[in-house]
Amino acid sequence: MRHGKKFNHLGRKTAHRRAMLANMASSLIEHKRINTTLAKAKALKVFVEPLVTKAKPSNNTETDKRNHNMRIAFSYLRDKQAVNELFKEVGVKVGDRPGGYTRIIKLGNRLGDNADMAMIEFVDFNDTYTAEKVAKKSTRRGRSKKAKSEVEEAPAQENTETKETSQE
Repeated sequence: MRHGKKFNHLGRKTAHRRAMLANMASSLIEHKRINTTLAKAKALKVFVEPLVTKAKPSNNTETDKRNHNMRIAFSYLRDKQAVNELFKEVGVKVGDRPGGYTRIIKLGNRLGDNADMAMIEFVDFNDTYTAEKVAKKSTRRGRSKKAKSEVEEAPAQENTETKETSQE
């Protein structure tokens, strides 16, 4: 029976597990993404998301509440630089997001022991998914000669304008 098994113990004692999760969370905050096993990534997600929620700036920015939240985050992370970066950079960037600050992407199996590997990252810090993509005009069929000449003339006009502004 599964009585009292609310989280994955990861094959470690309590102190070792807390230290490992604190170190992984500090690395995640510092580097914005880390590679680890899938089980550790899932445990880290549960560990770090409440800390990011505490780091979000509230509407009534009381310094006492902020200091209290920083102390709570420090009790979990045990790293001053990570706490400062969490509150100054990460918390500000995810301020409008209601939750779901991290993303887990499965990477495949590790060669040595065939463990499931995953990458965990902050959602708002990945430029690949958040950047607006510029639509490129391309067709599979050929364009007419008139259309090709218009496309070639447009960049030539832009280049002459930039040269004139640089000479002034």
